[in-house]
Amino acid sequence: MRIHPLAAALLLVVCGSAAAQDWTGGYVGGYAGAMMDPDDSGDSVQFDTNLDGGFGDSVNTAAGANAFSPGFCDGAAGDRTPAGGCSDNGSGGDYGIRGGYDWQSGNLVFGVLVEYGMADYRDAVSAFSTTPAFYTMLRKVDDTLAVRGRLGMSFGDGNNLVYGTAGYARASVDNYFSTSNTANTFVNSGGSDADGYQLGVGYERRLTERFSLGVEYLHSRLDDEDARVRAQGPAPATNPFILVNAAGTDFRRSDDEIKLDSVRLTANFRF
Repeated sequence: MRIHPLAAALLLVVCGSAAAQDWTGGYVGGYAGAMMDPDDSGDSVQFDTNLDGGFGDSVNTAAGANAFSPGFCDGAAGDRTPAGGCSDNGSGGDYGIRGGYDWQSGNLVFGVLVEYGMADYRDAVSAFSTTPAFYTMLRKVDDTLAVRGRLGMSFGDGNNLVYGTAGYARASVDNYFSTSNTANTFVNSGGSDADGYQLGVGYERRLTERFSLGVEYLHSRLDDEDARVRAQGPAPATNPFILVNAAGTDFRRSDDEIKLDSVRLTANFRF
């Protein structure tokens, strides 16, 4: 596995040898790193034309043709047709604060931590209709709250700790919609929170009795299935979005999970 530059930087830290310490006790600290979006190629937009709650319907024109035959793309649309391309989805910084408590029995170290963080993550998917027009659904993660357990082993001089971590996570999510379609009106709905889990691995080095540095990889998977957009009138009754049900057509993303990978440096003060 390729080592992230942040992890490589930590491995170059030259620190003096500290007397072996018991990991039992509380700590507060923080982390900073980079967040990456795993490959999300193949995302699309799904439709519910009769508003029965079942997605996967085809939006057809009055002549029976597929109104979205031009297809979909990952990212925000650059123009009304696929020829305009789509911007790449991206992510950036990941930073926050944390606190927890560890217990040690022999070389076994186990504990629990609470973490609050801010993230720079945006993910979009776009659909293109034969009108022509684009329809872009964008979501943005603002902050996360996580409660995780840790289980690891101390080794070497007792000041080194490798561990696994897993637990519950909740994120605040903003969902946005944009389109070049001016014939219909569009209404956003759905929750602004996403729940799921996190799991990862890490290494921590105790430099002094009170201070430790570490590096951590964390994978997050959050459920964002409630985000919806409804296309409504005032277009004529032959409009594809109100052809089946006069109340409109609902949109949702085909991938209702937010999947994130983070590599971060950690710093903790122990007491």
